[in-house]
Amino acid sequence: MKKFLPIVMLLMTAPLTARADLVHKLTTSTQLSVDGAATVATRLGSTYSSSGTNVKVADSADFGGLTAPASVTAAATMKQTDYELNTAGSAYSFSESFTYGDAVAPIGTGVDVTAGVVADMPAFGNVTTQSGGVAGTLAGTITSAGVMTVTAGGAGTDATAQFVSELTVN
Repeated sequence: MKKFLPIVMLLMTAPLTARADLVHKLTTSTQLSVDGAATVATRLGSTYSSSGTNVKVADSADFGGLTAPASVTAAATMKQTDYELNTAGSAYSFSESFTYGDAVAPIGTGVDVTAGVVADMPAFGNVTTQSGGVAGTLAGTITSAGVMTVTAGGAGTDATAQFVSELTVN
């Protein structure tokens, strides 16, 4: 009887069952995008600065600076001055800096966009341009058999095709 006890105990356990819940997902997609043309421009103004030691202006003139422009759309210009040493034979230092600013562009000028491409930009001191936005031959297709095709477009376009197979076993 002792020999049959392990076999009887084995038969008393719950029956083993196989369970396999499978989920299989297939996804196919394309994504097409066209960036627009863009320009960011910052108009720079005229600036003047000077610094130094043991320097004076000649003939009681004023230090250099900015001169008002002749028109309201022009940039200020630099007023030039003659400088000389204040105490001859002594050490001196002098620095002068001038940045000629951008003229004021009339409203509606400076940027032309033709067929999504920035054709010309404003002539300012700081310009960032992003050209693009021409779809051209940009295309994406998926057949009923799952075959994906993407065709490159013009400047500033993106085309992405993907196939995803997901298998989940619970």
